[in-house]
Parts: sequence; structure tokens; C-alpha cells
Amino acid sequence: MNYQEAWTYLDNLQFFKIKLGLDSMSEFLVRLGRPELHIPFVHVAGTNGKGSVSVTLLTILSQAGYKVGLYTSPHLSSVRERFRINNRYISEDDFVLYADGIRKILGRTRITYFEFTTAMALLWFAAEKVDLAIMETGLGGRLDATNIISPLISLITNVSMDHEAYLGNTLAEVAGEKAGIIKPGIPLVSGVAPDDSLTVVQQTCRKKNAPFFLFNRDFSARAGATGFDYSGIKQKLSDLPLSLKGEHQLANTALALAVVELLREKGFSCSREQIRQSLPLVSWPGRLEYFCLNADHCPVSEINGRADDCKRYLLDGAHNPAGIKCLQKALLDDFNYQRLIMVWAGMADKDLQNMLPVIAPVCDNLIFCRPEEERSATPAELLTMLDEKIKPLAQAAESVPSALRIAENLAGPEDLICVAGSLYLIGAARRELLGEIA
Repeated sequence: MNYQEAWTYLDNLQFFKIKLGLDSMSEFLVRLGRPELHIPFVHVAGTNGKGSVSVTLLTILSQAGYKVGLYTSPHLSSVRERFRINNRYISEDDFVLYADGIRKILGRTRITYFEFTTAMALLWFAAEKVDLAIMETGLGGRLDATNIISPLISLITNVSMDHEAYLGNTLAEVAGEKAGIIKPGIPLVSGVAPDDSLTVVQQTCRKKNAPFFLFNRDFSARAGATGFDYSGIKQKLSDLPLSLKGEHQLANTALALAVVELLREKGFSCSREQIRQSLPLVSWPGRLEYFCLNADHCPVSEINGRADDCKRYLLDGAHNPAGIKCLQKALLDDFNYQRLIMVWAGMADKDLQNMLPVIAPVCDNLIFCRPEEERSATPAELLTMLDEKIKPLAQAAESVPSALRIAENLAGPEDLICVAGSLYLIGAARRELLGEIA
């Protein structure tokens, strides 16, 4: 296979729908030679913030001189984004090598898209002899394909309602699925709120004798005038820089720093100065990602980017009620603009009835589009969810490029174009505006 054929083969596995459970994954890894047995892991679950915490952890440890693998999902523009070692994504040649190898071993056996990519990540990390691999769950935790690993540290960012069809209809049920990554005796770091999710996580840790380190109890972070202060499990750091935008990133960064502290006990050293130098380098595309483009669609700096021919963009992959509330708060607190022009799409199986009413009132214009046919809600469906007073501000676009052009024609140099509501939309818009990441 060449690269495009390998990617097409993988995409075709999406017709084999989501299947939660570890039996087929465990059996297949035996056929692959158990690559997961040769890698130290950090395992990351949670409703929101998994990627931000993971990439912060990756950046800190790689700056400290370690060879660190990162497996995340979904991707925005290229499937290669899911597989990363330090600052490099898997090459097209290596992608083909491992995809073809897995395909041949599979024969007529059927596995899911996510099981396939998880196996590929494990094979690549083992072959590259990484010092540590950060593995992000795809859905839930207990029955997620990544849960075949035995990590040095587990991490649950937070728990809120999402993917109810698979994870449950109550916060306790969803938390129970996330808590499924907790292993006997393995420390857990978490930012769960003081609600049913905390009760479930605490009970699971007690049952499995897993040390439990909780944000705002065992470690914390506080914003200051020029940075933030971290009061950790064993150390304190003052006036640290924070490159990721949004108040919620304070908690995400603190979670990563707590994991760094615990990893020291596992032999991974990282100095205060290495932490300080690494934090400004943290970047996570499509999550409150802000940039300016000139008339030729070339990125320009904020200082030089306020001419009449420049447009300001904010891309955020908020796609569930908790994420939308964080986006709304960031728009109100962290960004200055005259008018907010929103390009929006949403998956039909998401809780759109509790998302659009939160974000719509802060918008001056709403442009609905449909980036992915099978699961995306139609613009017409989205329009029915708006309050009658807001409907005159909304319009439909036939495609993502069309929606972006409409937004650009509406926006002046003091306005902000925000693209949100679906990671599929973020990926399509980012490709259109900035090209592929990997």
C-alpha cells in the first residue's frame, strides 16, 4: 500500500461501528507480540481537557530530554496527528509500514478503527523505544481499547455528560466508565468536581487501593498578574507562564504538573527551569486557537494584523455542554472584539438543545453548516433550536468553505470569527484556513 491507500483502508474500518470491550483488542495484541509490555505509560481519560493535559505533559517531558510518545484522538486534518513522538508526527512511510503489517496479521479478522489506530500507536512506540507513552482514551475508559495498558500513573481530567448512548444517562454512570482506567495500586491524578463523579472516583480508588491526588485538595493553581502559581503535591512554583488560552487551562496545566511530580518517583527527573521553559511552547491546535490572516490567507502577528484586510479567527473544538460553557466564558473574559461572528456545526447525537442556547446569545451573527454528512445535524435542524429573537441573526451555508467566506465578508478588522461546535468542523475549517497539521 501507499500512504493514501493505507489511510483509505483505515477509513473504511469506520463502517465497523464503535464497539466497547477489551477481548478482541487483548487477543489481537497477543498476535502482535504484546508491544504494550515494553512501554511505560501515563493513561489519560476524562470528558474534556484530555488533549490539553496530554500535550502539556508531552512538552514538559520532551524538554527535559525524554523521548515521549503521544496517542490522541480524534484528528483534525490528518490521521497522522494521532501518533506523535516529541515534536514529530509519524511519517507517511512508517504509517504505511505499520498499517500494512497490521492488515496482514488481521487477515479476515475485523477490528474497529480505534482498535486499529491503538495497535498502530503501540507498535510504533515500542519500535521507537520511547521512554514513556501518553495514551488518551477514545471513549469512556473501562471498555476503551487503550485500557489494555498498565500505566505508571492514571489521570482523569473531569467528568460531565457526553456520549450518553455509550456511557450512561447519569453523572455517576459516566464517572463509573471513566473510573474503569483506575488500576490496583496505581496512582490517580484527577480534576473531577465535588459531585457524583468525585464520589465514584474516590470509591473506586479505595476499592483498588490506588493513591488519589485531587485538584484543589492535594495540589492547586492560582492565576496572577503575569502568570500563575502552582502549589503542588511536594513542590511550589511561582509566576509560571501559560500559553494555552482559557481559565480552564489553569486546571489542565496543574494536572500535568502533578503527573510530572509523581513521575519523579518513577525515575523521570524534570527541573523547575525545564518546566518554566517548556510551558510557553505548549500548543494544541483547534482548542481556543487564535490567529490572524491577511487578505492572502497568510498568518500575521497580532501586532501587525489589525489592518483592514486582516481577519481574526478563534477555533475551538467545544462539542459538549461543559466545553461550550468554557468557550462562552473565554469569549466573554479573554478576547476583545467588536462583533462575534460564529460559524457553527454540531453532531446530531450531541446535546445540541443544551449547547446552542448557551452560545447563541453572545453572537452577533450565526452561520450554520454541515461538515460531515452521516452524523452532522443539518443547518435547518440547528435553526429550529434557536430562540425566535435570535433566528434573524442566523443563516445557513451549503459547505464549510462557503460558511467561512460568508463570515469573512461580514467581519471587519475589530471583529472575531469563531468556529466551534464540532471537531469535524474544526478540522475542515483549519484545513481550509491553515492547511494540514501533520
